[in-house]
Amino acid sequence: MNVLGKRDPELRERGGVPSAVGVAVLGGCAAWSLVCAAGRDTHTEGVLLAVLAVAAGYAGGRILGSLLPVLAFTGLALGALGIALAPGDGVPGAIASPAPGHTGAAAALLVVAAGAACCAAGAARARVARVLLRLLALGVAGVSLALGSVAGFAASLGVLLCSLAAVRMRRRLLGLAGLAVATLLVVGASWAVAENALPDGLTAALEGQLTPNRVDLWQDALTMAKDNPVRGVGPDRFGGLSQVARQTVNADGKPHSAVWQQVAEQGVVGVTLLAATFGWLLHGLWRSPRSTEIALTAAAALTALAALSAIGNALSFTPVTAGAAALAGAASARAARTP
Repeated sequence: MNVLGKRDPELRERGGVPSAVGVAVLGGCAAWSLVCAAGRDTHTEGVLLAVLAVAAGYAGGRILGSLLPVLAFTGLALGALGIALAPGDGVPGAIASPAPGHTGAAAALLVVAAGAACCAAGAARARVARVLLRLLALGVAGVSLALGSVAGFAASLGVLLCSLAAVRMRRRLLGLAGLAVATLLVVGASWAVAENALPDGLTAALEGQLTPNRVDLWQDALTMAKDNPVRGVGPDRFGGLSQVARQTVNADGKPHSAVWQQVAEQGVVGVTLLAATFGWLLHGLWRSPRSTEIALTAAAALTALAALSAIGNALSFTPVTAGAAALAGAASARAARTP
């Protein structure tokens, strides 16, 4: 509220459209996974658990973000950082859990932590608190580098830089559009690699970073998608049908790309629903009554997560999906009314 008693333009309430869209999109994801599983020996538990994690995380973020925004963002940052570093089975701790995909999941959690710390800084009023929270985000980026994740370091640092740039921005739509385009470019690059549509030199350079095994997995996923374009091969069936996955030592049965796993197992409709979920989260941030700084910071973190998920299997870990949804929910929360 300003001195005249009027709402700030960036803090005006923008209706409940994002929530209604979210219910439709998440409901569609759950229903389509069941359609793809019909008549097949599949396991839909993973997909349904991911949908539940997104719904619960988003709802929890909305509630806590409305009541205690700084505490909610700070708690999410510390929680994601703790899970990323914690050892144990089923937890993506990169230090003591060398299982396939765990390093990428730890990097994704650190991106969530960096984004949440920067959002907390945006919500804090005291200058000292803002500085300390941004230093926390910088420390998270340093942890990524210490764990050997260059991609996680670059993504976390990018989120911090976007957060600093967002302080001076007044209109969020252009920034959100740019982040959406960046995500499309990463997904398009993965498709070009799988299709061998790039020049030989560039393809060889990318394969060197991605590893030839991962590119082979993507090509298997592409073949499955072409053979089953509508329903895919069914949830959780990629590992059993992919020759590359069966021949890979210590394979986890996934193509190490959320996009390629979705299109292979649930067809074009499935990958469209995945894109719609990301679009719904960005739409909620566009209509968020929170400041542009917080909305764009959360969007930058989600974009970094989308990029990591396009070339890895970070979304296969429940803490990552729940944490990302909680960050989006808290950044989209309506501020609690004060007397």
